[in-house]
Amino acid sequence: MKFGKEFTAQAVPEWHEAYMDYDFLKTLLKEIQSFQIRANPPATSPGGLKRKLTLYRAFSGLTRRNSNNYTHMNPSSPDLELQPILVNSVNLDGSQSYQTTFLMPTVRGGEYELVFFRRLDDEFNKVDKFYRSKVDEVLKEAEMLNKQMDALIAFRIKVENPAGWSDRVADMTRLTSDVAATAAALTASSPSGARERRRGLHLMYAIEEGQSLHEQSDESDHDKMEKESDNSDQKEEEQEEKKEEEQEEKPKSMVRTFRPAPLEILNRAKINNTLATPCSTIKSFLKVPQQTELKFTRENLRKVEEQLKGAFYEFYQKLRLLKSYSFLNTLAFSKIMKKYDKITTRDASQVYMKMVDNSFLGSSDEVTKLMERVEATFIKHFLNSNRSKGMSVLRPKAKKERHRITFYMGFFSGCTAALLIALVLIVKARKIMNNPGRITYMQTMFPLYSLFGLMVLHVLIYAANIYFWRRYRVNYSFIFGFKRETELGYRQVLLLGFGIAVLALCSVHLNLDMEMDPKTKDYEAFTELLPLNVLIFLLIILLWPFNMFYRSSRFFLLTCIFHCIAAPLYKVTFPDFFLADQLTSQVQSLRSLEFYICYYAWGDYKHRRNNCKESPVFITFSFIVAVIPYWSRLLQCLRRLFEEKDPMQGYNGLKYFLTIVAVCLRTAYNINKGDGWKAIAWVFSSLAAIFGTYWDLVFDWGLLQRHSKNRWLRDKLLVPHKSVYFGAMVLNILLRFAWLQTVLNFRVTSLHKETMITLVASLEIIRRGMWNFFRLENEHLNNVGKYRAFKSVPLPFNNVEDDDHHD
Repeated sequence: MKFGKEFTAQAVPEWHEAYMDYDFLKTLLKEIQSFQIRANPPATSPGGLKRKLTLYRAFSGLTRRNSNNYTHMNPSSPDLELQPILVNSVNLDGSQSYQTTFLMPTVRGGEYELVFFRRLDDEFNKVDKFYRSKVDEVLKEAEMLNKQMDALIAFRIKVENPAGWSDRVADMTRLTSDVAATAAALTASSPSGARERRRGLHLMYAIEEGQSLHEQSDESDHDKMEKESDNSDQKEEEQEEKKEEEQEEKPKSMVRTFRPAPLEILNRAKINNTLATPCSTIKSFLKVPQQTELKFTRENLRKVEEQLKGAFYEFYQKLRLLKSYSFLNTLAFSKIMKKYDKITTRDASQVYMKMVDNSFLGSSDEVTKLMERVEATFIKHFLNSNRSKGMSVLRPKAKKERHRITFYMGFFSGCTAALLIALVLIVKARKIMNNPGRITYMQTMFPLYSLFGLMVLHVLIYAANIYFWRRYRVNYSFIFGFKRETELGYRQVLLLGFGIAVLALCSVHLNLDMEMDPKTKDYEAFTELLPLNVLIFLLIILLWPFNMFYRSSRFFLLTCIFHCIAAPLYKVTFPDFFLADQLTSQVQSLRSLEFYICYYAWGDYKHRRNNCKESPVFITFSFIVAVIPYWSRLLQCLRRLFEEKDPMQGYNGLKYFLTIVAVCLRTAYNINKGDGWKAIAWVFSSLAAIFGTYWDLVFDWGLLQRHSKNRWLRDKLLVPHKSVYFGAMVLNILLRFAWLQTVLNFRVTSLHKETMITLVASLEIIRRGMWNFFRLENEHLNNVGKYRAFKSVPLPFNNVEDDDHHD
């Protein structure tokens, strides 16, 4: 792989604008090379062998080099006039910058090289400034984590030894005072005296678990200090002899140097209630403080440790990305300067890279030191000093693509295609469409199986979304909060979709009976219960508690579903409202679930009747079921309006309220008919569709920006072809008005009403899949614009003094 592609592949997507513009600098170098070819065309011989000059590069003198009268000089040479460039550090607007002076502007093509170095300096100053700002951020965050660790260790001490720790501290303080007071009277050369002093120091080391990280900043690992104290007795004796005089003058210095864990930090700290629960929501609504008084229980200790463990993990990932950012950009500058040297036959890379190595980007080691300290702290305090396990957590290995996943995905897709072809052939061969029982089948069995068809279609659309998100480098894993080791790729999602399709199609093949038993006047119970059995089997797989069938992904989905159901009581995150939007496109599937309950609970399946649809209870729930996804989405908008005070959330909620009214009116029209219901349903459905379409294009997709450099689109586009965006906008408008079929009663020849309903529902799912791609593209570009590449992790302790200071 060429470096340019590798550079783009390894870059942090959200920091794309902060990386060196390698491709543009290569373009400038190509312009320099093109000018040199035009100015000095290669000599051509009329006949004979035509060989490249590079074939003779091993022999000096046979290869003619266009040096432009430049003599190679050592970059450290004092004769600056013979050097190609000179790099100086300047102070612009209070910040350090670097400027490169091209010392050979009079040579032919020198103006091209001047432009190259000017742009090169701009890129380096941009990279260096961004790196400085990010390092300052992580240093401030490290200071906050220091205080959190101080509080955690003190909290751990109070929980594990609530009563005896203060007594032990007092005993050790008295012991230290006695040792300091009698130090002058003891003989330094006495082996027993030195041994007693060492024993006291080791005991202080064992107690001093609570020493803060910033006090140990010179030590990357506390265990290293303990090993040195155990294995270097001779050095300690010499050190103790030197320190005896200081102890005579300052007998209490040991108390200050080796102090126990500072338990007093807990006097001014409270626990932040960061868990989003209905109780916390109610307290927030009633403006009850979320900080709770410290209760020294093992349950609270476990919660605090889990929160800090997550905070340290995210902090370490941030440090890894920063280190990768520094390395990649430094390598990119080295590569581009080598290309410059190769094209111009100068030796400027050594001078420029010396400046890069001496700059903050190349010489700063704060990130490396922080990584070492975070590793030591994480392994010691959260994983019981198990380094191998700790490093596997901090640096998880990339999930390997398994061949069996690809095999089974292909196998089930082939089975799906074969079963579909077989179904069509059976219908044609047995002339089922001419059978009188087909009408009953379409009214009863078809709505049951259409549920699986809509589910499979949505899963396949989501797999396509994942494929294109990866192709165009949309960081969907970060947006959704997926874990790298457990997230599903498009192959796994396709496997799930085709697996469901095979189950459903097998059930359809077994349930193609169009005639009832002439004696009992009933259909066979086994085949009639097949759709219900398939549905129950899928629900069991979804709720399966053991670590099988992608458990983490299933539980993540169930959590989001529960948050959608209890929408106003939980903090709204991106996965929650994204799933709620998906459910708004699955209204017909929810109605099919309602029909499952009605069809099997009323016992209609024995005779293939749907009398339950005439029940007032079924009609009432037809309104409720159709409204549930939009109602959930409305409550989420109100929750965000309450928390964020953003009026746009109120307008978004109004959009869903109009949709709720339109859905209810269309449902009433389908039940009652009449011109009055038709007119009202038409008006509100039109308003909801126009409002929803405008919101999709302008706010969800970020398009229709008149003054954008991509007219009527937006400034940044991930798909290189603009026609894709215009086509998607037109298609979204057309599919948004698919509800016209239910109001105007469009009929396509030979298509049953249930078929038309399923077809319209499928078009809505396709529209939703298209919406998914552009919605996440816009979200990703917003993260890129704000350089937002990390999740904000809430910290467990709240320091009251810090709050007072900020106030």
